[in-house]
Amino acid sequence: MNRKVFVSGCYDMLHSGHVAFFEEAATYGDLYVGIGSDKTINALKGRKTINTDSERLYMVKALKAVKDAWINSGSGIIDFAEEVKRLKPDVFFVNSDGHSLAKEQFCRENNIQYVVSERIPHRGLPARSTTALRKECLIPYRIDLAGGWLDQPFVNKIYPGAVVTICIEPDYEFNDRSGMATSSRKKAVELWHTDIPEGDSETLARTLFCYENPPGTQYVSGSQDALGIVMPGLNRFYYNNGYWPEKIESVTDRDVLTWIEERLRLVPLYPRRDGYDVLADTDVCEEGVKALSDAADACWDAILRRDAAGWGRALTASFEAQVRMFPNMVSDAILRELDSYKSQALGWKISGAGGGGYLVFVSEKVVRNGIRIRIKN
Repeated sequence: MNRKVFVSGCYDMLHSGHVAFFEEAATYGDLYVGIGSDKTINALKGRKTINTDSERLYMVKALKAVKDAWINSGSGIIDFAEEVKRLKPDVFFVNSDGHSLAKEQFCRENNIQYVVSERIPHRGLPARSTTALRKECLIPYRIDLAGGWLDQPFVNKIYPGAVVTICIEPDYEFNDRSGMATSSRKKAVELWHTDIPEGDSETLARTLFCYENPPGTQYVSGSQDALGIVMPGLNRFYYNNGYWPEKIESVTDRDVLTWIEERLRLVPLYPRRDGYDVLADTDVCEEGVKALSDAADACWDAILRRDAAGWGRALTASFEAQVRMFPNMVSDAILRELDSYKSQALGWKISGAGGGGYLVFVSEKVVRNGIRIRIKN
């Protein structure tokens, strides 16, 4: 008997990347595909699919690499649980951006081999993703590399400092509430529809910031979100007792950005728990804010020197300063997962407080299950 291989996903707007993924998975055995229902995709991604689940099922079943396919009956990230327990596959196959700790744990509990593969396009064809085919997703995301929280006046009024960010191409559909400025990006899509318009970047960022935070807004989103989305490349925003930075420095040199891309990896985390409050038990003090500010400066300087070890130390120092002041940013589960990766990395932080986001690593070697990003220039 051939081994059974299982994959699960949305598979909307079927493209060559999906076909290449199925063909690679089928090298491990007979391939069975679980497809997320319209209801599940809407709940997870906050949007409707382009093609209905019946259309998606029809197209996936027509592919020669696929032995059989169905619509998963469950909900959430593990919407395939009942089907997998009946199928009893030997292998669960995922792309690096489809990896999740919940899936890996599910496979351990059910004695299934868990295989993570990077995107491998068919020879001669471009890399494809559903996200890249959606017009509105030309609008980028952003990652803060150090100094996060310093764009909030209740922090930077205690001690001034910078937030260091990079502007990320939308090659993946990054999780909502993942510390990637997803809420600001949604507002950018409402405002500009398909892409960042031409014009002065800081003026456009001010427009987006004001659109997201109209008068009377109870919790004002930090301006690093709007700035980090609109301004390409690597950026340093310096704050001193205010919502808007006093000084902005940018680097768009492709050699520097490529150096960052080659050493930065993201690993998905568990979803955020219900009732989560990042501001509970907060202890914002001058010593902690200064440590955060110093780490951001060290991060910026190390990247410009192309000092990977120094960058890694600064990344970790920024993370530790944040957690000291905002202990609810992490949980025991996040810390355990982080510990399992430390030997592979020079430094680390998280994107997305409390889960639902990503572990962020600086490393000179391959990071297990790591996603590689591209910086918008």
